Amino acid sequence: MKLKTRELVLAALLAALLIAAKQAMSFIPNFEPVTLLLILYTLHFPRMTPLIIYVFVAVQVLLYGFNVWVYMYLYIWIILYAVVRLLARWGSYPLWIIVATVYGMLFGLLCSPVYLFIGGWNMALSWFISGIPFDVMHGIGNAIMVAVLFIPLDKLFARLKTEKFA
Repeated sequence: MKLKTRELVLAALLAALLIAAKQAMSFIPNFEPVTLLLILYTLHFPRMTPLIIYVFVAVQVLLYGFNVWVYMYLYIWIILYAVVRLLARWGSYPLWIIVATVYGMLFGLLCSPVYLFIGGWNMALSWFISGIPFDVMHGIGNAIMVAVLFIPLDKLFARLKTEKFA
């Protein structure tokens, strides 16, 4: 995958937006714009999105240090990317609300395989069960975020994709 200079600059700006938006919302537990932005990035900039995801993960490691969550982040956002790519042709505003909601509610389950390898079934299951209230909040937060911001950001990214900047 060879990206043009304009695409690399845009990818860097979109990664910076993703990181800044997550940091700005970090004071509210499990209410973050990452899912919304990655859905939009995948729809509008599918070639760049994996690069954006891994820049995001790398910066998160620099900000928070390396820990177990890093293993999860290496695949969890690519799963969302893959789901959006698979559903893109049928995509609609209500579908993206559903995808974001379900993704947030399944986040802990999707992360639990790491704990399966670290501590076995008991650890993975207990980690998942103890995180259910946070996953429910995550799903609700994603639903609100997508319901409120998807349409205006979709229009913005559609314009950004077609604009020629001097």
